[in-house]
Amino acid sequence: MKELLNKLFEQQRLTKEEAKDVLIQIAAEKYNASQMASFLTVFMMRPISVEELAGFREALLELAVIIDLSDFNTIDLCGTGGDGKNTFNISTLTSFVVAGTGKKVAKHGNYGVSSVSGSSNMLEYLGYKFTNNEAILKSQIEKANICFLHAPLFHPAMKAVGPVRKELGMKTFFNMLGPLVNPSNPQNQLVGVFNLEVARVYNYLLQETTQNYGIVYSLDGYDEISLTGGFKLFTKDNEQVITPEELGLKRLKQSDIFGGNSVKEAASIFLSILDGKGTEAQNNAVLANAAFALKIIDSNKSFETAFDEAKESLVSLKAKDCLGKLINN
Repeated sequence: MKELLNKLFEQQRLTKEEAKDVLIQIAAEKYNASQMASFLTVFMMRPISVEELAGFREALLELAVIIDLSDFNTIDLCGTGGDGKNTFNISTLTSFVVAGTGKKVAKHGNYGVSSVSGSSNMLEYLGYKFTNNEAILKSQIEKANICFLHAPLFHPAMKAVGPVRKELGMKTFFNMLGPLVNPSNPQNQLVGVFNLEVARVYNYLLQETTQNYGIVYSLDGYDEISLTGGFKLFTKDNEQVITPEELGLKRLKQSDIFGGNSVKEAASIFLSILDGKGTEAQNNAVLANAAFALKIIDSNKSFETAFDEAKESLVSLKAKDCLGKLINN
């Protein structure tokens, strides 16, 4: 590690092979907490290269507990986190809304780093039991249209570095990796990222896959479609900037999508929206993300049609029903 750190401190880049090897060593717990913190800090101070991210990704997937959900045409809705905005759990709510339309969701997630409540915090609080048992996960996706893949159960390297990430309390390259290493390899993905540079690196990497994908970055800093301003959308075919007004929706204020100051408050907001009691602003933020997710699964679908399908899932409480089935399965 000492040689690698010296190389990095001299502002050199890692090769793909070096990046892969160091992450395999991290997973094997070969390094102490100080060494890992130093290593993670480097990538907070300068952008990660495509080669480095590709190497880290390859290592995590090679080490991962792989789950075969290929019988289902699944989608993952996962943000990098790390935007520091502390919104309510938009991508998790979006996942249940998409599941409520009948689509199959393989949601990859973890505990929050820069927000009060990540997807794992939320589902654990609501009584969901994390598992990497393939039979249970398949049963969940069959009955509830959704299963949840808690990252540390599938990625030993993430588990090994978890305490250091928590102590740092800041976004690290593991935030960038999360959406790229879903252990079920879903056929479709809507991913939110915390800056434009990461969006471009993602686009470069995902172009090499067979996946249908959309990468979103709200230009005012959110790792999801926040409707607080315009957002950039990258797909396999093109990239564009879209404003809320172009979607026929009102522009929101940051306070409209605030996530609360504790997991309990975040859960209260989460359940209120699923109960059909969310504000128009909260609902529209979720439904806009859900609509684009549905468009990734079916590119011929118009935004308006997809938005209406998502709205029906939410207001008819089908999304809420999916949560109940998932937790009680």
